Amino acid sequence: LHADAGVSPTEWQASTYPPALRKVIEVIFDGVDSDAVKPDAAASATLPDGRVLRAGDEVLTFVNRNLEPYRGYHTFMRALPDVLKARPQAQVVIVGGDEVSYGPPPKDGRRWKDIYLDEVKDRLDLSRVHFVGKVPYPTFVNLMQVSRAHAYLTYPFVLSWSMLESMSAGALVVGSDTAPVREVIRHGENGLLVDFFDIAAWSRTLTEALAEPERFLPLRAAARQTVLERYDLRSICLPRMVEMVERFAP
Repeated sequence: LHADAGVSPTEWQASTYPPALRKVIEVIFDGVDSDAVKPDAAASATLPDGRVLRAGDEVLTFVNRNLEPYRGYHTFMRALPDVLKARPQAQVVIVGGDEVSYGPPPKDGRRWKDIYLDEVKDRLDLSRVHFVGKVPYPTFVNLMQVSRAHAYLTYPFVLSWSMLESMSAGALVVGSDTAPVREVIRHGENGLLVDFFDIAAWSRTLTEALAEPERFLPLRAAARQTVLERYDLRSICLPRMVEMVERFAP
């Protein structure tokens, strides 16, 4: 072993290392700037078509660097038809590029985005489904502030900063019941968890989240509190990182 210490952002990632390495790894998340990403009842977000979404509107969000199976894009798209059918006023905003960050690209040369959109587009009101591509960070923050329900899915893998940031913004996260999501979200307390592959459950849960915003206000507040207590950059994560570095400094 040629290391004195290591850092992992989640317990689950740390657990995947062999025992000889795990014993020197400390779990410290990168940290969320909770001052920059916070609830804002006056927030708004303007879509490329000029539509303005405001806090309180019926907005469903999905965010990834790129739209691909590792991050559950296929499950989300397959759940959408029933959600939009049940919620005729809902607007869906999908953030993410057309490239591949994780896993293999499609074998036929197409894009994952198009493969799963083509699968369901005949059952979607596409005037209410907004693919906005990759957006500037302030736009992402505004979208999290206006989101009524935020879907986050991932294979057991690296946890996206965007999930913690959405919680910091006070969004209601409907997350996949996978590691390391369940490390952060406690079902019914600070968010909701759904089996990654259960399309019907995703449709049902997202529909409920959009239909009953008042019911889930305590979960949104608890999500924000989770970030402040465990993942805040200035008060939690950065001081721990500095302490660790100073502890091993020569």
